[in-house]
Amino acid sequence: MKTPLRTLVWFRRDLRLFDNAAVLEACSHGDETCAVFVFDSTILATLPADDARLPFIHQAVADIKATLQAKGGDLLVLHGDPQQCIPALAQTLGCQRVVACRDYEPYARQRDAAVAAALASQGRELVLCKDQVIFECDEILTGQGRPYTVFTPYMRAWRKAFQPHQAMPLPAHNDHRWLAGPDRHRHLPSLAELGFGEVGITPAAKPGREAGLALLQRFARKLPHYKTLRDYPGEAGVSGLSVHLRFGTISIREAVTLALSQQNEGAECWLNELIWREFYQQLLWHFPNVAGESFKPEYRQLQFPGETAWFEAWCEGRTGYPIVDAAMRQLNQTGYMHNRLRMIVASFLVKDLLIDWRRGEAYFAAKLMDFDLAANNGGWQWAASTGCDAQPYFRIFNPVTQSEKFDPEGRFIRRYLPELTALDNKAIHEPWQAKQLPAGFRLGTDYPAPIVDHAVQRERALQLFGKSPT
Repeated sequence: MKTPLRTLVWFRRDLRLFDNAAVLEACSHGDETCAVFVFDSTILATLPADDARLPFIHQAVADIKATLQAKGGDLLVLHGDPQQCIPALAQTLGCQRVVACRDYEPYARQRDAAVAAALASQGRELVLCKDQVIFECDEILTGQGRPYTVFTPYMRAWRKAFQPHQAMPLPAHNDHRWLAGPDRHRHLPSLAELGFGEVGITPAAKPGREAGLALLQRFARKLPHYKTLRDYPGEAGVSGLSVHLRFGTISIREAVTLALSQQNEGAECWLNELIWREFYQQLLWHFPNVAGESFKPEYRQLQFPGETAWFEAWCEGRTGYPIVDAAMRQLNQTGYMHNRLRMIVASFLVKDLLIDWRRGEAYFAAKLMDFDLAANNGGWQWAASTGCDAQPYFRIFNPVTQSEKFDPEGRFIRRYLPELTALDNKAIHEPWQAKQLPAGFRLGTDYPAPIVDHAVQRERALQLFGKSPT
């Protein structure tokens, strides 16, 4: 009798059963399938005890576990180093193959290479599938066979190569045989057992696939207005799907399918944003050094003279620039920041406060629920003019004019800076210039005066970046 081909599906940042490339690969080329999620001790050791991402991940894992139990199987849950856990589990279960969705971050690549080597020494294999992007690795290259380093040509090449079938959800195998696995690995540890406590924020996104699908459906109704409203943080104009795309409770194919389902400028604009996401993923794949240094070599030795006290004020939302402070409070209170605000506060940190972009990038990495290394790094290097963007160093956002343009009535500012509620719609953008402030309001006491002068700091930034050799 033929021995059944048994496969182990290793879930990572693809926390759904539907439209999952690893699940499809396992079910299409195997007789029996086991499933596992590993709470990676190497990653968890770097996170604070109140990290908001853990409850999101935990709930998504619980959802997969419940769905597989209903199919007669289960999701095994481990806590440890995948480089040891995965080969050991595959051997215990008698799985000839381990299947997972490819991850493009430097740590993930090193981890997967180590797991593949350990499995190979046992006579097993690690199979990695494309899942979190439409095009990966070397699939989109220039005519000279090189990676793209400017977005617009990449976007054009992406659109030219794209075929509609690439956005179709992957077929499900509802009749496939899922195995439960050994009892000792079937327990889902609580957050407390993993070393995590109560979350100190009110997360902007609800966890789980059902919550992601509800957001997707709601955004479909708003999509025609996306291009018009997406830059206004006081409006509900964006999708809110970033954390679901980050952890894979919604697939990129579902997102692209929605973008293609409507013929309007909002849908066209959102598709471009999804392509930006892939641009940064392929950039990190081809240039993994950008995770720690500037993409542009001429800025790698740049010495930023900004003061530590300024950085602390930026983190805590007390710079004296209302749009910057409201944005930072949104981040600290919800684990989310509107995309337009990410550009404003990043430009302010680097070009006004003259602080190394890597410090801001690290702060975002610690606070954002939707933190994605490729997108976070790409966005910060874009704002700092150290990345692959074609615009030069003298692009410097003015925080006051940005505030006046994108939060004209101060609705967003008032939401996160209630101490400024009584200010009129002009004064709220720059209280220090107001001819008359509300009775009893004291600038410098009730709200800080600006810690720097934008005009002065702009000239300092131009001098700092302009001195770098080109």
